[in-house]
Amino acid sequence: RDDLLMPRSPYFPVEAAGQERGPSPMVMERFQSVVSQLFQHRIIRCGGPVEDDMANVIVAQLLYLDAVDPNKDIIMYVNSPGGSVTAGMAIFDTMKHIRPDVSTVCIGLAASMGAFLLSGGTKGNMSDCLHC
Repeated sequence: RDDLLMPRSPYFPVEAAGQERGPSPMVMERFQSVVSQLFQHRIIRCGGPVEDDMANVIVAQLLYLDAVDPNKDIIMYVNSPGGSVTAGMAIFDTMKHIRPDVSTVCIGLAASMGAFLLSGGTKGNMSDCLHC
């Protein structure tokens, strides 16, 4: 079945907000990754081992979303076996420092530092899926 085929690329076309038809022939089609689209909807992923590079990206994303709209909530999906204490503390501290509520959701696994980050969500806004 065609609907079961995986896309060849993690990128897909995006239309401008409010645009009813496809882009005009004079405009190049814009592509965005799924991660970029999630980020535009204030959804952040914490997937894999917690380490410095991941933490730097997540901290920057949290700070950016706080600067853009401090009154709009953020959702963080956690699927992590744990990792670096210092990297995890940087993410946790930023979650507590920014003004928006951060809802955390466990998908898959949240162990060790992953569980700590899951617990860092705003009180009442933490949940898990079936296998967590």
